[in-house]
This record gives sequence, C-alpha cells and structure tokens, in this order.
Amino acid sequence: MTDEERITAKIAEIAATADQYPAVIIIHHVPTQTVRYLSKWGLELLGATIEELTALGPAFSPTYFNPVESDEYMARVFQLMYENEVPEVHTFYQQVRTTEREGWSWYLTSMRRLLTDEQGGPLLVMGLAIPLHPDNHFAAKVRRLIDENDFLRRHRMAFSSLTARERDVLRLLALGHSAPEIARELNISELTAGTHRRNVRQKLGATTAFDLTEYARAFDLI
Repeated sequence: MTDEERITAKIAEIAATADQYPAVIIIHHVPTQTVRYLSKWGLELLGATIEELTALGPAFSPTYFNPVESDEYMARVFQLMYENEVPEVHTFYQQVRTTEREGWSWYLTSMRRLLTDEQGGPLLVMGLAIPLHPDNHFAAKVRRLIDENDFLRRHRMAFSSLTARERDVLRLLALGHSAPEIARELNISELTAGTHRRNVRQKLGATTAFDLTEYARAFDLI
C-alpha cells in the first residue's frame, strides 16, 4: 500500500465518526502543511469547502488564524512532529476567524501524530479544536494569559537588556518599595538604588508604576 493509499484510508477511518464529537477535527498533511480533512462543523465555521482549504496549502493557517500566533505556534507544532524526544500531544490556544461572530474566536487545540511513513516520519497530524465561548469565565482567563504572552513577545528584548541587579530593583519597584527601602533590601546605597531605578525605567520605557508591575508580572518576578 502506498503512502497516499494509507493516508486516504486513515482519513476515511477518522471521518466515519468525526461529526459525532463536540470538537472540530482537522487533519494536516505534514510534509506539505496542507489541510487534508476538516469535519463538517469546521467547514461550516470557516465557510469553506475542503477543496478550497487544501488549495491554500501552507497559507491556510495565516488565512484563518491570528497571523502572529499562527506563525509561532504552527511552525513549532510541525517542527515537533519530526522530533522523537517530545510529548506525543501538543496543546495550545488559537484565535480563529469564523462565520460564527465578528473578530476572533478562541479555541483550545490539541494535536498529535496520526500517521507515519515506513521510516517513522510524520505523514498526518490530527487536531481537535474546542471552542471557548466568550461569555464563559474561562475564556476571559485565557484572554489574560494570551495578552500576557503577547506582552512577553513584544517586550522580551527590552527586558533582556536589564542586568541581574536591575531585575531585582524592578521586582521591588513592582512591589511598591521606595528607593530607601530598595537600598536596605539589596544592601546598596540610596544613590545606587536611585540610579538603578532610573536605568530600569529608561530601558523599559516605563513611565508609570503599572508599567513596571506589568513587566514584573509577565516575566515572573512577582
């Protein structure tokens, strides 16, 4: 049996029951990063046919998913499919543009290898995508986590410019400590504490206490 015949048989096996589950089922062809199957619910949400999605090839992901997250997450997922010493299941949040509502809809997606070739290389990867209703309190928490991840992505370089001592100062500033308190806590002079505080604000472009706290929380200092 050829790889293509095995792919066709495996997709038929999944498709036979896919529409019974409370999740969108999607199957990608790993070597070409092409959609080969999407359950009926998924097709309705995207307002497209499987032929249209397959024709998009690798452009499928940035067409329907948040481009920034799509580039980062999907590239990593497909990379992991070729590695052996990794967890079998990869789970992440996605923002999807659907016909259900305006703007982005949140989904929790888990992906795993579905089929390999004779050498053990991945042929198909299957994903289960579960919608997170915007009125659900869990969706709001996810939104905060994603916002924090976005903050990390945008400000990683600025934070990495801080010295170890400046990060200590940032943590104490975020906790509301004054320069004299920082000096006592770190066993340094008030003049040095003041210099560190100015450097931290300058490097981070932080003008308010909220800015400092956001950095400290995002980078796990508090």
